[in-house]
Amino acid sequence: MKRLIFLFLLAFPLSAAAQDAGLAEWQSIFEVFSHPRCANCHTQDDHPRWSGAHYGATRIHPFNVRRGPDGFGNPGLTCRTCHQEANAEILHGPPGAPEWHLAPAEMVWFEKSSAEICAQIKDPARNGGMSLEEVAVHVRDDALVAWGWAPGPGREPAPGSAQETFAALERWAGLGAPCPQDTDG
Repeated sequence: MKRLIFLFLLAFPLSAAAQDAGLAEWQSIFEVFSHPRCANCHTQDDHPRWSGAHYGATRIHPFNVRRGPDGFGNPGLTCRTCHQEANAEILHGPPGAPEWHLAPAEMVWFEKSSAEICAQIKDPARNGGMSLEEVAVHVRDDALVAWGWAPGPGREPAPGSAQETFAALERWAGLGAPCPQDTDG
C-alpha cells in the first residue's frame, strides 16, 4: 500500500499550496530535530555533544564518553553510569530518562541541514527501519525522546511538545512529506 501511495505521489505531484503547507510543517519538525536536546545525541562520530545556550560553545561530552558497540556507552563507562531513569534534581545535574543512549549511528542530525535530515527521516535504511507513521509514534511515545521536552533544571527544552511534533509529522506526511532543497551546493 505504501508503495502505491509513493507511486501516486510520483505520478501526481503536490500542488504548490500543498507543497508550501508541507514545507511549513517540516520546518516546525526540523526546529525540534535540530534542537540541541535532540541533535546532541544524533552525532556522526561516537561522541555525544554538549551544546545549547547554557553551554556556550559546543563541546564533546567530557570523560571520553563514546557510543560503544550498542549505543549505550563503553563497557565500564556506560551511559547509565551517570544518566539514571530520571533527571537529577540539581541545576545542570546529570539528565536522565529510561534507556539513556545515543541514537543509532545512521541517524545523524547534529550539524545537518534541513534537507539532509528530511531525506534521512524518510529513508527507512537511515531512520531505524520505520515508516513515517512509525517515526511519528516514536516521537510521541518514546520515554527517552520525551526527555527533550523535560530536560531538567537549567536546560532549554526542545520547542513545542511530543504531541505537537507527532501531529506535525502526521500533517507533513499527509501533505506528501516534501523536503526542502539543499542550498548548500
